Amino acid sequence: MSGSFLQLREIDKSFSSPAGEFHALKSVNLDFSEGEYAGIVGKSGSGKSTLLNLIAGLDHPTRGEITIGNQTLASMNESALSAWRGKNIGIVFQFFQLMPTLTIVENLLLPMDFVNKIAAQERNDRIIGLLGEVGIAHLGNKLPAQLSGGEQQRAAIARALVNDPPIIIADEPTGNLDSETSMNIINLFERLSRNGKTVLIVTHDTSYESTFDRLVRLKDGRIVSA
Repeated sequence: MSGSFLQLREIDKSFSSPAGEFHALKSVNLDFSEGEYAGIVGKSGSGKSTLLNLIAGLDHPTRGEITIGNQTLASMNESALSAWRGKNIGIVFQFFQLMPTLTIVENLLLPMDFVNKIAAQERNDRIIGLLGEVGIAHLGNKLPAQLSGGEQQRAAIARALVNDPPIIIADEPTGNLDSETSMNIINLFERLSRNGKTVLIVTHDTSYESTFDRLVRLKDGRIVSA
């Protein structure tokens, strides 16, 4: 792992609700290195998913600054941020978020078409290779509903990798999977980290904590250990 690649400085995040102001994150300072494999853990409501959303630029901090590489996220407008995210962040959502009317191959082509980072003539070969890497090469022409939960999660991971982003973030990627499939997916994330990707995973599952390079533990919106 190299030096600090992703920095969060004095991050606060608040939400307004009928019950009043809710402080999801409070004075968070974190650094992650290139190639780091980190778990983000804590009870429900501790701020884990909020933290991932801020790193991905899907939401904005109330206060503080996030820098990835040499890019400060707050310096970009929404259009520029969306384009930057497509090239630099691979997101694996807990409930897959695959487009139901598109085949698995088409689900992977969509972000490639949006970002236009991978040359058009290379895209099909890249998709076939990624689906093979996650073990579902034979399912490329199926619709998401025709796949099991584990197969859909593998497709979601392949989609997160199509534009070769330096950062992979995953929110409870094993939450709906059986133990064997979960371990296979954890092993895949480990391999991605060894190949230089920065991989950040939110999880409730304590059985995988020993696999991470580092654990970031949140409680009530604060870092209690990192």
